[in-house]
Amino acid sequence: MATPKVLVFAGSTRGGSFNKKLASIAAEDARAAGAEVTLIDLRDIPMPLYDGDLEASEGIPPNGHKLKELMLSHDAFLIASPEYNSSITGVLKNAIDWASRPSPGEKPLQCFAGKVVGLCSASPGALGGLRGLVTVRSILTNIGSIVIPTQVSVPRAMESFDENGQLKDEKHRAPIKKLASELVAITSKLKA
Repeated sequence: MATPKVLVFAGSTRGGSFNKKLASIAAEDARAAGAEVTLIDLRDIPMPLYDGDLEASEGIPPNGHKLKELMLSHDAFLIASPEYNSSITGVLKNAIDWASRPSPGEKPLQCFAGKVVGLCSASPGALGGLRGLVTVRSILTNIGSIVIPTQVSVPRAMESFDENGQLKDEKHRAPIKKLASELVAITSKLKA
């Protein structure tokens, strides 16, 4: 089987983001499971807020094209999504919105159709970002992605990571390994 390519990122741009730490851990686990992994930071790919008039007058912004190229060149995505007010972050929704816009000669939603996605979250709250994952799952499923059933949420995130950005407790660590492993296995089977 060909090695699956997995794009990993957090839906946050904050420097000390718990979800960036979680994305980094998940990326290591996906590599260990046999994937070729690209870990990106959405802070490095800033885009204006999606606006249909802006798209009509100027087209997709350069960083929108950059993100689309990254997404098109990968078989799967592993997203660590924070929960803001019980929902998806603005930066993640904006990234999805720009990536969903077709370039000339592209099929609609080509960046998402048939891509396998694994979801995880970390939050200071008791549910670990679970409510936000419902929205992320709904959006990605509606635009043609295959979101795997397994998902992970890490509650009380301010207490869950050590000073090196690693999860302190195996009860949180083991599910991330399982998520990454399942994402790689399912992607490999679909790619075969």
